[in-house]
Amino acid sequence: MQPDSALASRPIGVFDSGVGGLSVLRQLLRLLPQEDFVYLADTAWAPYGERSTEEIQQRSLAITRHLVDTHAIKLLVVACNTATAQAVHAIREAYPALPIVGIEPAIKPAAALTLTGHIGIMATHATVQSQRFQRLEQEWSGDRQMHIQACNGLALAIENALENQANPDGETVESLCRRYVQALGSFVQDDAINGIDTLVLGCTHYPFAADVLRPLVGPGVRLIEPGEPVARQTARLLESARLLRPETLEHSVLHHGHLELLCTAAPKRLEQAARQWLHLPRASAQLLSNYAEAP
Repeated sequence: MQPDSALASRPIGVFDSGVGGLSVLRQLLRLLPQEDFVYLADTAWAPYGERSTEEIQQRSLAITRHLVDTHAIKLLVVACNTATAQAVHAIREAYPALPIVGIEPAIKPAAALTLTGHIGIMATHATVQSQRFQRLEQEWSGDRQMHIQACNGLALAIENALENQANPDGETVESLCRRYVQALGSFVQDDAINGIDTLVLGCTHYPFAADVLRPLVGPGVRLIEPGEPVARQTARLLESARLLRPETLEHSVLHHGHLELLCTAAPKRLEQAARQWLHLPRASAQLLSNYAEAP
């Protein structure tokens, strides 16, 4: 059975409360380069972690409605840990026919990959304290040892570094990464059988600090980004629903998909993040000013 070309040509919607979800988008672009994407950053209401469950659900439903009604998306990726935990069930109830992929700390793939049985996890305080995280830890720990570190201020430092701003406490990405890596414990060295050999980056911002983290943990440690399993699951859902966009040749060149960037505030920050993190020198973001207020 061939895919419906009209449905398959629709874009994939991706949303987050800010720019951290670009790490998920980066993996989606790598795995599905022929697809069109619409990325919406709800920066007017970021961070979601400081909002009530009702507010998060209202915002998530309003954003989904915009992506469905205005952009006719064929699949939605919720590239936000908080929105996945607090609102993805409400989105699924409101849009039962829409394929939806949420995000969670990549503990499951880390458990499958570790050879030493020692897994490091860097995440926000809110994620570490969430029931969803604790269920994942219990489900996949088994005989493995989880080394968990809440990384207060790191996501903010990564965003502030975009515009060469300092954290309010003066901490930098480098100083915070060094402190939290040291707090996790010992990492595997060379071909040793002890120490942390797999490090879960449990926040969408943290992959953008990978260049800082790698020399701190050593070459024998694998970094697991949250966007990798999300991208694979997105591809699986599209394939099973026969919604993958066919790769086509235009003027003898393989067609690459189109990316549209939207935000509810601070378009310059989203543009700078896309230029620096996605290597898109001409990135331009559209401001949805009518979505800055509560739905």
